[in-house]
Amino acid sequence: MLNKEQNERLTRVGKGTPMGTMMRRYWHPIASSSELPHPDCDPIRAKLLGETFVVFRDTGGKVGVLDELCLHRGASMAIGRVEEGGIRCIYHGWKFAVDGTLLDTPNHADARVKERLKARAYPVREQSGLIWTYIGPAEKEPPFRNFAYDKVPEANRIVLKLVVKANYLQMWEGGTDSSHVGILHSNVTRPGWLAEGGGKAPEINDMVSSAWDDMSPKLEIENTGFGFHYVGIRRVNDSTRNVRLVPLFMPNGRIIQFPDFYTTVFDTPLDDTTTASYLVDASETRALNLDERRKRSGLQEERFYKNDQFTATWDDYFGQDRAAMRDKESWSGFHGITQEDAVISTSMGPVYDRSTEHLVAADAAIVRLRQRLLESVQLSEEGKDPFGVDYGDLTHMIGFDRDIGEGDSWKPYAEHHTSQYPAEE
Repeated sequence: MLNKEQNERLTRVGKGTPMGTMMRRYWHPIASSSELPHPDCDPIRAKLLGETFVVFRDTGGKVGVLDELCLHRGASMAIGRVEEGGIRCIYHGWKFAVDGTLLDTPNHADARVKERLKARAYPVREQSGLIWTYIGPAEKEPPFRNFAYDKVPEANRIVLKLVVKANYLQMWEGGTDSSHVGILHSNVTRPGWLAEGGGKAPEINDMVSSAWDDMSPKLEIENTGFGFHYVGIRRVNDSTRNVRLVPLFMPNGRIIQFPDFYTTVFDTPLDDTTTASYLVDASETRALNLDERRKRSGLQEERFYKNDQFTATWDDYFGQDRAAMRDKESWSGFHGITQEDAVISTSMGPVYDRSTEHLVAADAAIVRLRQRLLESVQLSEEGKDPFGVDYGDLTHMIGFDRDIGEGDSWKPYAEHHTSQYPAEE
């Protein structure tokens, strides 16, 4: 259990807060490439860590991230015109390039103002369907990170963005929690309960390497240079155990392995009460389909998902299907792992007060996550680098989900982490 002060340190991400300062040491996704589909398309207004920006793609296809408000008189650039190599404020026509250069001032003929003024622009990288930016101190800009999914063919990778009205830590802890997988997600991971109850089997069940009924996994945890990883060990039968390795990397990321693809998730704080989860699915063996992903996730209907927003609310109890629960066709009344996780995080309120909770042994990974976050904040406050900020190559960071024999060790399968990203001394 955390006290209220610790909970505040973990959840408040605005400028000048301990967590916000630490998080600003890293690159963050600010949009998906699909939000800016072509040169001179509509700009977008984007939040990140409590600040607001305008993101646009210029005539040459380059992406710019600028402070939202025009430096002339403060009108929003997100309602500006994107044209002829820049973005133009519709108030007085001032136009800026992606690097902040002031290109035109129609209401002021003196050219010297263009030499004297420049909009604040931020470093940008576009890669694998995501647009990244760095909004921390310029002198501390870290290497840009590359992940395993960057190495797969484009057809084998998809990006799903989900904006949820909940603090980032609720989403990240939900993705860290192993014991809920066999309970909340019973329709997918524990289809046996349906058969026993006389219900219908799930339509899709390709999310785990083997079905299991062990709802109390044993957790083993190791610190790493990027944060930590853990394995959830479950009994499949007398001679077989299922082991699932989950890497948790600072400041808000995780990787979940499925049988023939894996998902890298960035639970990016837009502000204290809103999170944009960017889910990057990648496969070494097959092409992936975004529409199929939405269906499997329970995000194919507008009452749950529209314009990247999770739209379910308390107005109708998040669209929960109580009839399906009574008929033993659904454990939770929801459809899809992503939908279920988003409902749970939203149901906790905008910022959950962890000083009221009661933890058990199954929550060990949650405890470690909070510890590593607080340690990373402490390093930042001491003027040191937070965990993993200097790793540009994270392509060796990957999870696994496999069955092993009773008594066999999982650790040889995790040597790629301990050798490439050793924990601090």
